[in-house]
Amino acid sequence: MLFTNLESIETRSNELENLLSSPEIINNKDKYLALSKELADMRTIVAKFREYKRVKAEIDNLKTLSKDSEVKEMAEAELKEHEKKEQLLATELEYLLLPKDPFDDKDIFIELRAGTGGEEAALFAGQLLRMYLRYAERKGYKTEIVSDNATGLGGYKEVVIAIHGKGAYSNFKYESGTHRVQRVPATEASGRVHTSAATVAVMPEVEEVDLKIDDKDLRVDTFRSGGAGGQNVNKVSSAIRITHVPTNTVVVCQEERSQHQNRAKAMTLLRSRLLDERKSKQKGEIDELRRVQIGSGDRSEKVRTYNFPQNRVTDHRIGLSLYKIDAIMDGDLDEMTSALASADKAAKLENAK
Repeated sequence: MLFTNLESIETRSNELENLLSSPEIINNKDKYLALSKELADMRTIVAKFREYKRVKAEIDNLKTLSKDSEVKEMAEAELKEHEKKEQLLATELEYLLLPKDPFDDKDIFIELRAGTGGEEAALFAGQLLRMYLRYAERKGYKTEIVSDNATGLGGYKEVVIAIHGKGAYSNFKYESGTHRVQRVPATEASGRVHTSAATVAVMPEVEEVDLKIDDKDLRVDTFRSGGAGGQNVNKVSSAIRITHVPTNTVVVCQEERSQHQNRAKAMTLLRSRLLDERKSKQKGEIDELRRVQIGSGDRSEKVRTYNFPQNRVTDHRIGLSLYKIDAIMDGDLDEMTSALASADKAAKLENAK
């Protein structure tokens, strides 16, 4: 079944290459763009499949050579290496054939909230915010703060940021959950280690076409922003609070100068939050029947612990501990993210069998 699918994909790829060189398609901008995207989406898997076929052909050749006594030893040594490569490529192809998350390429909102631990939790939420902003910067993404509720000591009771860039959701989606910190607070005179927490919700940005909201279900309030922006912000009621009455979901946007801009951004955030809640509910129902390795990603689930005295960050979903807490807090998340993505793929592959 695996290779039947791959042969079909390669055949379609060849068809697309021919179509894209025809004058009829070249002169049809919309059709050309659609077919170009389809071809781009399958290029990686086609290239990997062709590499796999080359390795298979080389294996057949080496098996023939191994029957020749003069080159048998050399051929058998090469054969073992090629067979290892064949297995690795077969596994990679299985992963590539898994259904892609339709939201992977979307822009995102990240919502951080201080949990148990008072001001220390708020300070930790602020550190997580910096960690994500630094990680986004490393990836070349654009970021902006949508709304925030800062504390006097530099922490955040809650803050929502938007991250724009292709693949943003795929790189951040495993961050959802409860993040716990263990360390000695600066205000702790006895040197005792405290534990506090912050919650993280990662939501793909949802367009109106993805999720319709009835205007009669909304209550919209305007108020004066207390954030940055100078006198204009304080004189004009430009900040927006939107309540989705059926679910009592509330979003706030106060960072833009105009009421229109804040309303548009608040509506996008509301759609994302409603979709996130819907997905969480559906996933909860599914997970009652079958738990997957990565976990539910629910906001109440403890996903990671940051232990400063031990220089350790542990992701509890996959049992991975990395001893480089300063680098991670500075946005070095690639190793953690790659491990979580690999575990997710392995779990999905197992469930697909």
